[in-house]
Amino acid sequence: MLEIKDVHKTFNPGTVNEKKALKGIDLKLEEGDFVTVIGGNGAGKSTMLNAIAGVWNVDSGSILIDNMDITNLAEHKRAKYIGRVFQDPMTGTAATMNIEENLALAKRRGKSRTLRPGITKQERNEYYELLKTLDLGLENRMTSKVGLLSGGQRQALTLLMASLQKPKILLLDEHTAALDPKTASKVLETTEAIVNKDHLTTLMITHNMKDAIAHGNRLIMMNEGKIILDIKGEEKKSLTVEHLLHMFEKVSGEEFASDKAILG
Repeated sequence: MLEIKDVHKTFNPGTVNEKKALKGIDLKLEEGDFVTVIGGNGAGKSTMLNAIAGVWNVDSGSILIDNMDITNLAEHKRAKYIGRVFQDPMTGTAATMNIEENLALAKRRGKSRTLRPGITKQERNEYYELLKTLDLGLENRMTSKVGLLSGGQRQALTLLMASLQKPKILLLDEHTAALDPKTASKVLETTEAIVNKDHLTTLMITHNMKDAIAHGNRLIMMNEGKIILDIKGEEKKSLTVEHLLHMFEKVSGEEFASDKAILG
């Protein structure tokens, strides 16, 4: 479903601020893979997700979604294949519009606009049932402005919006980092349910090693613009934070250091 082939990206080349962010990334995801991504500061995690989303062009290499080469496709054109949830709960929703209007926008992503009434009764019923699955009471607040919701409620809503059209790839960029632990746990629980229900191919960056181990069927660790660990199957199921840190030190030859990382 996703294939990244020898992708390189350097920022500010030829200057004192030159940063080689991606150094020949190779990654292949099968349909339905739920991959967690971890690594220290500057490892290249968000750069990789931004490359997939088309935020910027890569220097070399190629990116394919469902065997279609999207390497040179503009960000807005590849958006119909990609769902994304950002770290900031304020990103990804329209604060001045209400809940059902936000869901309607997501429902129409990639489709041509018409002069038909904005939201049909059938759609309202669909949104009601979808919101009910979140168990946050939002199904009874469908006409409330999104700007009035808490951070956790907005992230849960953004998850619904990002997955409403069943994207080929779902990108989660530290989407629980700005939330308190209890709310983050609820959003992760919602994430797992949505991904499993719709069998979505997913890449989730997290700074929490325990979460990276607990969720998904595969874990990759990045360091200095490269993927240095790729753990799946039974090996991932039996993984511990201590074992993961030991593997990192063995492969990289250095201790894992990140001022953002939560080890457990």
